[in-house]
Amino acid sequence: MFESVPLEVERVATDVIGAAIEVHRCLGPGFLERIYEDALCLELALRSVPFARQVPLTVDYKGVPIPGQRLDLIVSGVVVLELKAAVKVHESCEPRLISYLRTARLRLGLILNFNARTMKEGIKRIVV
Repeated sequence: MFESVPLEVERVATDVIGAAIEVHRCLGPGFLERIYEDALCLELALRSVPFARQVPLTVDYKGVPIPGQRLDLIVSGVVVLELKAAVKVHESCEPRLISYLRTARLRLGLILNFNARTMKEGIKRIVV
């Protein structure tokens, strides 16, 4: 059985979702993913929520580091964000985010699809 996600991590996720809803409310669907990433970073900064963007992630294979992966955003060092602006999020996104979480040794990730009709419809929560 899994341990529940710590309350402080849940609070960060709630902050992220609030910021994403605000970005979606202001911009709506239809822009490139990069526009939403920039806007979300601006919104997080306005809310004083710490984040890092395009974070390199090194994969360990049998003790050998393999660089080359990048995380869209890590918020407060505890929540990984995978940003999308797609009509339909590809089924490979969820296992990819799970791999990122395991590699980064984090528990909670969010796939945020800004091309959804409403942001609520565009949120997929992943816990490992």
